[in-house]
Amino acid sequence: MRFIFFCLITLFFCFNLLSQDKTQIIQQRIEFISEQLESEEIDLTNITLQLNYYFNHPLNLNSATEEDLEELNLLTSVQINDLLLHRKRFGKFISIFEIQALKFWDLSTIRLLEPFIYVDDKLDNLHITFKEAIKQGKVEWFLRYQPTLDKKAGYEDVPDSVSENSNNYYHGNSDKYYTRLRYTYKTNISIGITAEKDAGEQFFKGAQQQGFDFYSAHAFYKGGKYIKSVALGDYQIQVGQGLNMWSGYAFGKSADVATMKRTAMPIRPYTSVDESRFMRGAALDLGFGDFSLLSFASVKNVDAVVNIADSSLEDLEFVSTINLSGMHRTNSEIEKRNGLQEYIGGVNLRYQNNGLKLGLAAIYQGYDKEYSKDVKPYNQFDFRGKENLSFSGDYNYVYKNINLFGEVSKNMYNHNDSIKGGLAMVHGALIFLDTRLSVGLLYRRYDRDYTTFYNAGFSEGGKIQNENGFYTGLNFKINKAWSISSYVDIFSFPWMKYGVDAPSSGHEFLFQPTYKPNKILKIYARFRQQVKPKNSRDSDNTVTEIEDVIQRNYRINFDYSISEYFKLKSRIEYVTINRPSNAFEDGIILTQDLVYKPKSFPFSMSLRYALFDTDSYDTKIYTYENNALYVFSVPSYYYQGSRAYILLKYSFVKHLDIWMKYGMFIYNNRQSISSGSEEIKGSRRSDFVIQLRFTF
Repeated sequence: MRFIFFCLITLFFCFNLLSQDKTQIIQQRIEFISEQLESEEIDLTNITLQLNYYFNHPLNLNSATEEDLEELNLLTSVQINDLLLHRKRFGKFISIFEIQALKFWDLSTIRLLEPFIYVDDKLDNLHITFKEAIKQGKVEWFLRYQPTLDKKAGYEDVPDSVSENSNNYYHGNSDKYYTRLRYTYKTNISIGITAEKDAGEQFFKGAQQQGFDFYSAHAFYKGGKYIKSVALGDYQIQVGQGLNMWSGYAFGKSADVATMKRTAMPIRPYTSVDESRFMRGAALDLGFGDFSLLSFASVKNVDAVVNIADSSLEDLEFVSTINLSGMHRTNSEIEKRNGLQEYIGGVNLRYQNNGLKLGLAAIYQGYDKEYSKDVKPYNQFDFRGKENLSFSGDYNYVYKNINLFGEVSKNMYNHNDSIKGGLAMVHGALIFLDTRLSVGLLYRRYDRDYTTFYNAGFSEGGKIQNENGFYTGLNFKINKAWSISSYVDIFSFPWMKYGVDAPSSGHEFLFQPTYKPNKILKIYARFRQQVKPKNSRDSDNTVTEIEDVIQRNYRINFDYSISEYFKLKSRIEYVTINRPSNAFEDGIILTQDLVYKPKSFPFSMSLRYALFDTDSYDTKIYTYENNALYVFSVPSYYYQGSRAYILLKYSFVKHLDIWMKYGMFIYNNRQSISSGSEEIKGSRRSDFVIQLRFTF
């Protein structure tokens, strides 16, 4: 199989894809997150919604506020400050070409923003009338159907007496349903309801008598001088650099050095179907001069394993495990449903003036039952109890070409009549040494006993806990065609981790040169090395040795526009894993994408064919796939085989869009796929999506 790969390399170099359009920009941002999270189950609806909105309603640079520019997620604070100062000194922009005069905006930045901005002398009307909101508002209704095409063990037809006493079988059918109805007026008003049923969950019967397993609704307003934003129902909260409170996903380490910094949007309406990372209640953000005050309260149920401890006085209930999967298919999953009630409330006072932002926050989180998970050596400092209180202070300062930012947070909770908790801090600097060279520096220190449940700070271990590290990254534009991106992240874990039975340390290094001589061609190569500690697999069950696991990824990616309608993308990626207690392992993948998108015809098509060959699941490779709007697919490729998919989109007049996607994995060396309830007998695994969008 690998011989075939190398024989195809010549063909691979000849075909490629994608100009810098909306689809690619959104795809890049999603890939940044998905590559860091390394998960097939992610929901990045909010990021996609924001960029899709500004593509259809470009931002007027003569009236855009700092918050508007931050919401694009495409500019650094230095670049935003550069634009605002230019507008303050010289007045409104006369044409779009004038932004080339901005000191820290190079041609690549302008091209990146081009689909989302425009220049107009007319200022936007800030006063919203009911008549205008009705006339110019937009209604979208999504219907999505995803059947499971392969027969899995969990759907086997067995007698009720068996299924009722086993956790190996799903109670619902194998189809996944989704619907969302939403009204929006610009970015000022959003009202919507979302519902989803996962594969294996019941529908209008059994544990789901109300139909869908998950419902979400919200009403959101933004834009007033004193009432800056308000949300009712489901929403998300973002504070500082994500240490204390951040109820959503955030960018991780990537080739773009600017993604190391978090840009908080205080309140966002919640439109996703992640059944855990959101608030449910009310939030209000008030403004007065240079000050803003965010306050919010949330009450929602959480899936958990409830236990009863016998006492001489009374029966005591406590929770040993919290389940965040959102799945309710088997007896055990259904039994966990709504086992715990969660209460969250907080305030965030912010000050902003002349490039300086300061914030103070206090967050309370409580449960209606004691949370007392099993004590193990690596988790003995984790939160246990009913209430957790956390305080934080954050700052962001922009002066000319330097952006300084950071956050310090402290949590406290009472357990066994003693106050416990830890400290977490992150401090960073983004420096534009030249229009062609930017450098990022970031230091972090997270105590082993620091705990907050909704966070998304910069980290290696995935948790804002038990980690110290220093990150350095740079982006260097050599000339019009060549650029280099690189970073080094050195980290340590002062206490044990899951699968690492001693304090440990590691590092990560990335180097990526890019060649982009014009709008139709882009080539980049990437080398990434990760050195992470893990328990040795050679253990005599007495003392477990720690070993360094070295993973190296090599990638070459070609994007090329054949014509105005046809675009190609090719990628080859090779991964190796060196581990002293295991044999050397490697893997390789070759993907070829074709996109056909004519401007004069309401039809588009995306095709992919991929070949892959890896020694094991450890050498899996994640690759982002195109999909229907707001459907996110980042499958992992492992073992040996091929993958192909076709995605079709057709727009009927102005009010109806339809997407259909069919994909298939074919494994060469497997007689069964996956295990347990998800096991498929055979060597093929298929997926299908059909989605309708009605707009009014």
